Amino acid sequence: MTPVTGLDLTGFTEREPGVWTDAAGLVLSVHFFPLVPDLPAPLHEPERLRAGLAQITAEAGGGLIETLPGAVDGVPAVRQLVKVPLGSRPGQAFLGSWTIPKAACSTVVKVQAAEGPMTGMREATVMAQVGPAAYFRPHPYVGGQLGGLPFHVGDDEQWDARFPDHPLTLVRAALRRITPTVTFDDRFKGLPPFGGPVPQAPQQPQPQPQAKRGWFRRKGA
Repeated sequence: MTPVTGLDLTGFTEREPGVWTDAAGLVLSVHFFPLVPDLPAPLHEPERLRAGLAQITAEAGGGLIETLPGAVDGVPAVRQLVKVPLGSRPGQAFLGSWTIPKAACSTVVKVQAAEGPMTGMREATVMAQVGPAAYFRPHPYVGGQLGGLPFHVGDDEQWDARFPDHPLTLVRAALRRITPTVTFDDRFKGLPPFGGPVPQAPQQPQPQPQAKRGWFRRKGA
């Protein structure tokens, strides 16, 4: 159960409640978390938010490709594009998401796809064209190097048209198409906004998650 009441699922087939897949291997999912969002900064501090998300992603072994504050159905949100190693085999998975935070909960709309058996073709082609010296760059959100997967120009959107079947291209395109179709329950839209992370006092018992609200499922589900 999530606050999402509308979502264009053209081309997707439901696999389980809140999870859909398509013929290209994309996985679309919606989530509701009845907890204070774990974003490192409020949306009105985009530089601190970007830097914090880049660091968190790197510490988890991935790489933040880009992030952008915006809105979904008129509700303030933050978009992220992330890459992570597959772990079980060579290659990467790419995740595009909107996090719609409120003061005590959040909704996430996520699209993801993984590389197949052939990996690294996009990266090798772009590196050959721009040269190794221009390929890898300091992460723009921190002005330096991070751990995790490296930041490089091969992930730039300008290369998507040349690699139409690459999972990053597919994730970007799907998220762009789906975002304008997302609508939320008015009760979620009316909740107090997210003001930033709230540090927990040491040695205080952690609050238990509140029971999930009876949000309406997507219309037609």
